[in-house]
Amino acid sequence: PGMNSDKLNDKKTLSLSCRGSGFTFSSYAFHWIRQPAGKGLEWLGVIWSGASTTYSSSVQGRIEISRDNSNSMTYLRLSNLQPEDSAVYYCARETHDGFLLLLFNPKYKLRLLF
Repeated sequence: PGMNSDKLNDKKTLSLSCRGSGFTFSSYAFHWIRQPAGKGLEWLGVIWSGASTTYSSSVQGRIEISRDNSNSMTYLRLSNLQPEDSAVYYCARETHDGFLLLLFNPKYKLRLLF
């Protein structure tokens, strides 16, 4: 699996994409996770195989996760960015037994300067 380009626009919205390969993309849930410098992993949200979503209360109202099964892509949008959103961002595939496989390479590092 690999990851695509990121975009931070003038409205302080982060858009990230993640591409999966080597497995049946539509059969899996995908999670987005981040790790602020010097801290542990923080779960942001998940998009299930049926395209429903569940989000962390810490980012509820600012986050949108979507997917495009035909292109094996999942997307993260995070709006109204704050300094505390500075982190390394990962996507992860959920296995059928409930574990997460972080897609580490490449990854996204976001540093916000205000």
